[in-house]
Amino acid sequence: MTTPPAGHGLLDDKVVVVTAAAGTGIGFAVAERCLAEGACVVLSDSHERRLAETRERLTEAYPKRVGHLICDVTDENAVRGLIAGAVEEFGRLDVMINNAGLGGNRPVTEMSDDEWGKVLDVTLTGTFRCTRAALGQMIAQGGGGAVVNNASVLGWRAQAGQAHYAAAKAGVMAFTRCAALDVAAHGIRVNAVAPSLAMHPFLTKVIGAEELEGLARREAFGRAAHPWEVATVVAFLASDYASYLTGEVISVSSQHP
Repeated sequence: MTTPPAGHGLLDDKVVVVTAAAGTGIGFAVAERCLAEGACVVLSDSHERRLAETRERLTEAYPKRVGHLICDVTDENAVRGLIAGAVEEFGRLDVMINNAGLGGNRPVTEMSDDEWGKVLDVTLTGTFRCTRAALGQMIAQGGGGAVVNNASVLGWRAQAGQAHYAAAKAGVMAFTRCAALDVAAHGIRVNAVAPSLAMHPFLTKVIGAEELEGLARREAFGRAAHPWEVATVVAFLASDYASYLTGEVISVSSQHP
């Protein structure tokens, strides 16, 4: 299958916030899928120009259902502003999708404290900040809702040069499981996806083309995933079809040893 399946109303009348939604990666694919499934979506990103372009592109296809707000997930005030802005525009918050992450490619022996800290702050602590703010809003609304975090198979598997990113993603997995138990009594679900390799232009900035080709060959299908193939799983976890799933990390992978 080379094109996304049609929407089936999985998220009709839901209000969804997606971080790091600008550009052409998983975040954009998730936003597009949620719109195709009937949601109103607030796009968020730290890149103002790309965010505006993304909103314009999606608004053409889905008028009156797309909002956008600049947000740096390392800034607590910006995160709180994102949630408040989404509620102001669409009246409530039903789904928080934490896609923001920062990668890199550096051996531990050459990695600086600053490189380590930046990756952890965006990828792990950013997920914590956004989840905390979203959960507070969902509880204030009377409970119910879903959080979906973007982890990675590197939270389970080893890859050279990825210690900071892998540690952050393993942290996202553990955070997901614990946060789920903290809010289960409120009827809120917290889950995560763990993609192996979803090909998009940003990856070439942190991983060389030859290495990417090698990683793709290791997949059972002999190719990387399309971002929309990850997005469909995210939409499922965000929907009522996953009503009894919480604290789970779903691997979106065809990789074999």
